[in-house]
Amino acid sequence: EPRESWAALAAGGVAGVCVDLILFPLDTVKTRLQSPQGFRKAGGFRGIYAGVPSTAIGSFPNAAAFFITYENVKSMLHHGSTSYLTPATHMVAASLGEVVACLIRVPSEVVKQRAQVSPSSSTVRILSHTLYHEGIQGLYRGYKSTVLREV
Repeated sequence: EPRESWAALAAGGVAGVCVDLILFPLDTVKTRLQSPQGFRKAGGFRGIYAGVPSTAIGSFPNAAAFFITYENVKSMLHHGSTSYLTPATHMVAASLGEVVACLIRVPSEVVKQRAQVSPSSSTVRILSHTLYHEGIQGLYRGYKSTVLREV
């Protein structure tokens, strides 16, 4: 069973990094289109990979946390359950996986989105500015709504 956990962790992490990096430019365009300052002032098509460091750093642990939680909860709930409960087992495991993954995803997303609409600022500068002015709560802005959306 430990071998399966490591496989889930590695597979989930690698898959998450690949998806996030491939789709990053589309996410940047979406974020800039939604920006109150307007698409052009938010950077337009310039610096389309602004904020990618926070995504790259957070992507592997985010996806790995989801899959490791999912697999462990699923195995705990599956013992003794009947086949008609299998969908509920998967739903509960996936929901708890998302709750855990969002603990990593949300701070990464906050920094990424702020970098996307302010491409001249570095990821480190945005992170330190957020922590200084808003504290840890600033990094978890939108946690509840993100968990609700993901679950």
